[in-house]
Amino acid sequence: MIARWVLFFGLLALPVWAVQPDEMLKDPELEARARALSTNLRCLVCRNESIDESHASLARDLRILLRERLAEGDTDTEAVAFLVDRYGEYVLLKPQMRGANLILWWAGPAMFVGGLIVAGAFVRRRRRAEPQAMPLTKEEAARLRDLLQDQG
Repeated sequence: MIARWVLFFGLLALPVWAVQPDEMLKDPELEARARALSTNLRCLVCRNESIDESHASLARDLRILLRERLAEGDTDTEAVAFLVDRYGEYVLLKPQMRGANLILWWAGPAMFVGGLIVAGAFVRRRRRAEPQAMPLTKEEAARLRDLLQDQG
């Protein structure tokens, strides 16, 4: 019984590909290239989902367009460049690290390091601002000793 539930939930965890049989290329090598490329292209409707996983009609159009380009003899780079030229770099799930994208790539780590520096400065300043314990005077020490003896 447990094995059935494990199998059931295991099958639910498998990715569901949206590629329809009528979209697939006859040549298995070309189809494998198309699959490899389409997993790295973003669905413009679903945002953070590849066109290979998306059921949106635009994703279907992109899959077909990609396969047409490959069937016409484009290299992988040329086919992806065609889609980037047409839809912009947003179509790439992992944008290239150049130009204005460098700001986006480095903004997160730079903000993290900046936050660490600010936190360190705050902790250092706070430590300096804490009052330091002053040693007791002779009269205070004597009074404390008297109080402790009275209790004990």
